Amino acid sequence: MATTNQTKHFENNDGDSSLWTVEIIHCIFNAFLIPISITGNTLVLVAILRSPSLRSPSIILLCCLAVSDLFVGILVQPSFIVYHLTKSSNFYKAMTATSFVACGVSLWTMGAIAVDRCIALHYHLRYVQLVTTRRAVYLSTTLWIVAFIFLFLTLLENHVFAVTVAVSTATCLLTCLACYVRIYFIVRRHQLQIMVQQRAVAGSINGNNHNMRESRNTAKNTFIFYIVLIMCYTPLSVTWLVVAISPTYRWPMEWIVADTLLFMNSSINPFLYCWRLRELREAVVNMAKQISCK
Repeated sequence: MATTNQTKHFENNDGDSSLWTVEIIHCIFNAFLIPISITGNTLVLVAILRSPSLRSPSIILLCCLAVSDLFVGILVQPSFIVYHLTKSSNFYKAMTATSFVACGVSLWTMGAIAVDRCIALHYHLRYVQLVTTRRAVYLSTTLWIVAFIFLFLTLLENHVFAVTVAVSTATCLLTCLACYVRIYFIVRRHQLQIMVQQRAVAGSINGNNHNMRESRNTAKNTFIFYIVLIMCYTPLSVTWLVVAISPTYRWPMEWIVADTLLFMNSSINPFLYCWRLRELREAVVNMAKQISCK
């Protein structure tokens, strides 16, 4: 994701060997990530579609995340590579538009997943009534519609584009932070309650130990998800914030690194969620075995 001013800066520094080296390295790295992103997200999508048991609202949101990450591998990263190799304005526009939509939906969906997990723990008795599959489908569709609306609005003015991306990215990251902090304290409270119950009722120790392990796993999951999210999206958020404040700044190498970290998140997500979600992992492994046998 870049601005027109950034494009001009690149074009005026074609003779800079260090910049060209950085671009080549990141193009090669993105070319390596493309098949990983496409394969991983495709397996997740097919496994979800072919597994009737995977139809919960959280899985619907995960499916939306996989679709947006798949678009990153199919459209965004190839446009990134061609643009940096050719400096074509058409591929710059394609990279900007596709990255705004696909990466924007990916980030917003991860924010929705964080809110979903927070609701599941905070309102665990009412979760089924509050969060339904239909509402998850409506929310996923709305995220894509809003992304396209924002795209057409922000393309009218570069400064508006920069402000919109910076604000939306920072808002999602702060929302995720608030949700994960809340999840941590809920899990921590549950652990303390279980410890009290263990001391009071010796016969239920095994069951409570299982609940405590589940709580710890939930806390660990949220911590890992947020660390990866921060690592991939914070550099882009900072660069867009700088552009929004001072459009005259030129950071060509920083933009390239920020873009690559952003795209890398789409390759990490399918493996991260498969690693932490047992049912999804088993469905993907079974799907991979079926494909390899055929």
